[in-house]
Parts: sequence; structure tokens; C-alpha cells
Amino acid sequence: MFENLIDKVIVRYWDVFLLEGLKYTLALSAIAVCGGFIFGSLLALMKMSKLAPLRWIAAVYIEVIRGTPILLQLYLFYFMLPQWLPMLELSKFTCVSVALIVNSAAYVSEIIRSGIQAVDPGQMEAARSLGLSKTQAMVRIIIPQAIKNILPAMGNEFIMMVKETSLASTFFIGDIMTAYRTVQGATYLVIEPLIFTGIIYFVLTFLLSKVVGVFERRMQASD
Repeated sequence: MFENLIDKVIVRYWDVFLLEGLKYTLALSAIAVCGGFIFGSLLALMKMSKLAPLRWIAAVYIEVIRGTPILLQLYLFYFMLPQWLPMLELSKFTCVSVALIVNSAAYVSEIIRSGIQAVDPGQMEAARSLGLSKTQAMVRIIIPQAIKNILPAMGNEFIMMVKETSLASTFFIGDIMTAYRTVQGATYLVIEPLIFTGIIYFVLTFLLSKVVGVFERRMQASD
């Protein structure tokens, strides 16, 4: 088995896994987390709004997305978006990216909300006493401190998204699991390419977790 793993999988198809699969996996994860951060920030502000309708919309969205499987959401957007927006001729990659952004936003919004609420309320009071409006205090005082609080959690969200993109292989968009299916079909091997796929995911998430840990320690040291 190990001879097949090295000779028929790693030696012959490393470029399929590392040059193609890894590229699509990282790109998809980055798009999902960045888009989720933008959309999630809006959701977090809506959930903390004084307007009840905005809070209700944000709460329903978050509960629905977090309460349904991500694979179901991928299928929904994969088939729904081309029907709703036929004039755009959306690619498979785009449809899957939108689904992952929608999913990530629900989780990121709670990260952002908790980060903002973790800032001492006295900071807002002090800023208002200095003559800053609530918006100015939020932008200049609260949000910079909240970003520092949420960076480790955002790093962990990126790591989780790297693993969740494996579900996108259902639509053959070129990620690592798609590379696995390609190699499996070419070699008629099942276990060996699966082992190599697992090694890639483990090394990738391990390295990313170490990077997140470094940032976390630096932020703790700066406090």
C-alpha cells in the first residue's frame, strides 16, 4: 500500500493535489472568510441595533443558517443562483463561493458581536464624555479594540473553512477533495490517495493553527 502511495499517488500526482487542489482550497476559504467578515459585520451591527426589525432579521438569518447543514446550503445556492440570475452566467466556483460566504457570515457575525460586547462599556462612556458621537466612538475606540479581540477567532474560522470546503468537491470545483476524486479515477486506488489527502489537510491546518497561535501570543504580550 505504501509503495502505491509514494509511487502512484505522491510522485505522479503531487501537482494535482498541491498546485491545483491546494490553490482552489485556499482561494475558496479566503473568499468565504473575507466575504463572511464583511457581511457578518453588517449582521452584527443589525443584531445590536435599537431597531427591533433589524434585530429580528439578523437573528432569524443567523439561526436558520446555523441550524441547517452547510451541504444543504451549497446545493441550494448551486442550483438556485443560476435560475435566479441567468443573465450573469455564474460559474460553479462563484455559486459555491456565495454559499460559503452566506454560511461564514452567520458565524462571523457572532464572533464580531461578542468581540464588540467584550470591550469595557466604560470605553464608550469615556469617548462620549470627550465629545465624540456614538458613531465616532464606535469607529475610533470600540471597533479597533474589538478587532484585537476577534482576530484569534477569525483565524480559527479560516481553519474551519479550509476543512469545510471539502464539501465543495461535490460540485468538482478543483479543491483538494476534487483532486482526490481525479486521482482515484485515474489510478483506481481508494485508500492511498485518501491518505495523501488527509496528510495535506492536516499539514495545512496545523501550520495555519501555529500562525494563529503566534498572532494570539503577540496580542497577549502587547496588552
